[in-house]
This record gives sequence, structure tokens and C-alpha cells, in this order.
Amino acid sequence: MENWYLPITIVPGLGLLILSTSNLMVTLSNEISAMIENSKEKAIIARKLKQLKLLNMAMVFFYVAVALLLVSAVCNGLYAIDKASLYISVLAIVFAIIGLFSLVLFSFRAVSIRQNQFKNKQDKI
Repeated sequence: MENWYLPITIVPGLGLLILSTSNLMVTLSNEISAMIENSKEKAIIARKLKQLKLLNMAMVFFYVAVALLLVSAVCNGLYAIDKASLYISVLAIVFAIIGLFSLVLFSFRAVSIRQNQFKNKQDKI
């Protein structure tokens, strides 16, 4: 019962990741909306929509990780179920890592999309 607070200490960090990811989602969604209104570069719009889906997936993994960490703390704090709490915490960390990998993949793809946009603009000039 003495280590019930350990899973809770990770939650603020995941909260910051959720906040920054949601800001990325809003920005990307606004950019896609503007591109759709102008009906330009349909291939780029399709790639950006895939990016939005990737961000959404990362958010889901972060939400699940936070929920699992909270369940782990409750299991350990109220019910003194040490083994189950440990397994739930490890599972939460795995979900958080999958979410982080999704963000890394998003970053690499975002740079690639920007490079293609720049190249397309240069070709038109």
C-alpha cells in the first residue's frame, strides 16, 4: 500500500502529451479545412487526413494509459493488490509508448508532407 502514488506521478506527464497532441490535432484540422475550402492539392489533403487519424490514435493510447494508471493506483491503494497493480502499470506504460511512437511517426510524415508541398509549389512557379 506504500507505492500507490507511483502510477499517479506519471499522469501529469501524459496530461501534457495529451494537451500538446490535441493542439496539433486542432491546428491540423484547421489546415485541412482551409485546404478543402480552396479545393487544392487533393493528394496532400488525403495524406493530412491520414495524419489526423494518426494523431487521434495517439490520443486514444494516451487516454487508455492514463485510465490504466489511475486504476493501478486505486488497486494498489485501496485494495492492496500489488501484482495486479504492477501488471496494469506496465500495460499503461506500453500504451503510452505506443502513443509516443505514433507521435514520432506523425512527425516524420509531417516533414515529408511539407517537403512535398514545397516541391509542388516550386514546380508551379
